[in-house]
Amino acid sequence: MARSKEFDPDVALREALELFWERGYEATSMADLVARLGVARASIYGTFGGKRELYLKALELYVADRNVVEPLAQPGPALPAIRTFLESYVAECLADELRRGCMVVNTAVEFGMRDAAVARKVAESWAGLEAVLAGALVRARAQGEIPAGKDPYALARFLLVLLQGVRVLGRADPDPRRLRDAVDQAMKTIEIQE
Repeated sequence: MARSKEFDPDVALREALELFWERGYEATSMADLVARLGVARASIYGTFGGKRELYLKALELYVADRNVVEPLAQPGPALPAIRTFLESYVAECLADELRRGCMVVNTAVEFGMRDAAVARKVAESWAGLEAVLAGALVRARAQGEIPAGKDPYALARFLLVLLQGVRVLGRADPDPRRLRDAVDQAMKTIEIQE
């Protein structure tokens, strides 16, 4: 008869996510995971695979927890929703007392392109964010909120890069004025100039 698990894998995965987010992949040892999760090493391997597989699952959970679609998909004017969305990134960075930053950005910086599966997860996350931004910008152009000659897809790529920069600065040097000014300038770039 198979033994039932003596721990909740969902709780353990959330704990692993928090630990990896705080420390990164390389700085987190299996001993750290055993201590934080309160689970035997063999149980971690049996449930999640190795440290890398656990990291990938934690990264997937992090991305799934972040609902970026809803705020930008609401009917009505798109530009105020985009501004609110950008400002929410700044507010989140400023409120992060641990300066953990964004786990996706941290992963991109730590791994670069040396692990294809990890790089793919990062690229998928950024592509999803870019698509949501592009959708909101297409709507904004259709509603006359941005000039007809502006490319909503190029603007979405611009905002994606801006947001990732906000995340990096929020982790290293979260100067509120710098971050808020960046959002203001981005919105001026997008809006119709009167």
